[in-house]
Amino acid sequence: MALPDFLIAGVPKAGTTALHAALVGHPELFLPPVKEPKFFLSDGPPPAVGGPGDVQTYQEHVWRRDEYEALFDPAPPGALRGEATPFYLYDLAAHDRMKALVPNAKLVILLRDPVDRAHSNWTHLWVAGLEEEADFLAACRAEEQRRAAHWADFWHYIGLGLYGRQLEHLYRRFPREQVLLLRYRDLKDSPGQTLDRVCSFLGVRTGVLTSIPRENVNRHYVEDTRVNRMLRGLLRAGGNVGHRFPVPLRLAARGPLLTLLHRKQGNRPVTTPEERAALLPYFAEDIALLGEVTGENYDDWLSLDRHARAR
Repeated sequence: MALPDFLIAGVPKAGTTALHAALVGHPELFLPPVKEPKFFLSDGPPPAVGGPGDVQTYQEHVWRRDEYEALFDPAPPGALRGEATPFYLYDLAAHDRMKALVPNAKLVILLRDPVDRAHSNWTHLWVAGLEEEADFLAACRAEEQRRAAHWADFWHYIGLGLYGRQLEHLYRRFPREQVLLLRYRDLKDSPGQTLDRVCSFLGVRTGVLTSIPRENVNRHYVEDTRVNRMLRGLLRAGGNVGHRFPVPLRLAARGPLLTLLHRKQGNRPVTTPEERAALLPYFAEDIALLGEVTGENYDDWLSLDRHARAR
């Protein structure tokens, strides 16, 4: 039976793709090419409804156990097997599924300032042409309506950042010594030291990984112009119906639209003090809970000054 020894379980837009890319380079670890199999997010087929592009994403879920185990079959003898699905922390039911099937698995969780994480999440979907709200705060206010319409977890800009309640639930299923908490900023500012912490936690050689691959860095900047609104409208329409067509046809239709949408390169905007002030009330209570649950201090996330925060 080939099941994972460790899981990168959270959180979206906090460096999980970079961490996955780095760990692939360790000779004592095996991570399959499928970065987010999402196996523990459901007991069966994923839903056939959702927001723009959701159904296409659901089609990528590896939900059959035999197919999930097959992902790890190529692992070399003695290598630790792992995978990265950053939504596992957010999905409380996934905690129970993981506990039932891989109770001894080690969990690696990257946390990021929840306002910055939400903004990066919104930017990701905006740049992909799927987010229709040009205003970040308006997109956050739309969350409850989108939940009611069964949009996928990636649209839950606020909910995904409530780490305190998520970890409180997780720690009832997994002992703390099986969970490694890291900060996004640590991985970004001190990659070698942070990767050594991960390797030490997993029980493999340290000093092997010293940097984070940069392949996943995307600097496309999408202005809210009339032409771009038209392009994004076409991409959202394709996201709603694309699951009905073969993947090669979907990619052939989507590629030129994204090329046009991404024709301008530039730095992405960061959160403003006004945006932070508007969103912090959603997170303040949970940040306090996070400190209680973990025994660590995350008060810097309550600051309006981005330079004063470790993020």
